[in-house]
Amino acid sequence: MQSWYAAKFAILVITGSVLIFILEYNNPATLKPMSLSGKILGAVYQSVTPRTAGSNTLSISDLMPTTLFLIIFLMFIGASPGSTGGGIKTTTFAILIGAVKSQIRGKEDVTFFGRRMENNLIYKSLTVTVIALFLIIFVTMILTVTEPGKDFLMIFFETTSAFSTVGLSMGLTPELSQIGKVMIIITMFAGRVGPLTLAFAIAKKRKEDHYRYPSGKVMIG
Repeated sequence: MQSWYAAKFAILVITGSVLIFILEYNNPATLKPMSLSGKILGAVYQSVTPRTAGSNTLSISDLMPTTLFLIIFLMFIGASPGSTGGGIKTTTFAILIGAVKSQIRGKEDVTFFGRRMENNLIYKSLTVTVIALFLIIFVTMILTVTEPGKDFLMIFFETTSAFSTVGLSMGLTPELSQIGKVMIIITMFAGRVGPLTLAFAIAKKRKEDHYRYPSGKVMIG
């Protein structure tokens, strides 16, 4: 499974680096004034940092809107499990992509490097992702109400950064109202604890059912 972890990391770094390099190549506020080697290093570093450290060599507020959405996506995925990074985690994202790929190909099992992923892992990955998306969307909606006049993309960026405990900012957080800052704090706490852990802690404990309902079929899509 070590090959799986290495592959996930490499794909995210390479894909993110190439996209940032292309999107920011002619941006005079970021990569354009740099040498070719500087552009490459800047793109690679900015691809890695949204999922880990949160430091930056490029001015976040000067990035192209498309690049900001890419960084939001990378922050949402986050780091690998067991690390201090936030996000839904790379393994969660990989399992979801694998599940979608298996469904498209008509395969029943989700496999990686000769290993089959158990159904409970797929359910947990889906649960983590849905809770994370719901939290980010909910907080973003609240902030659009409490922070009138603020740019939506800036609010979305700050909320995702808070959830993923990244540390990147477009400079909006100091300008937030007290309610806005409290919402960001709550989002950071939820992201640090983990969506699934927080859900288990809040949910009412129930006894295990010793029966199963008949299966049902509904139309999807």
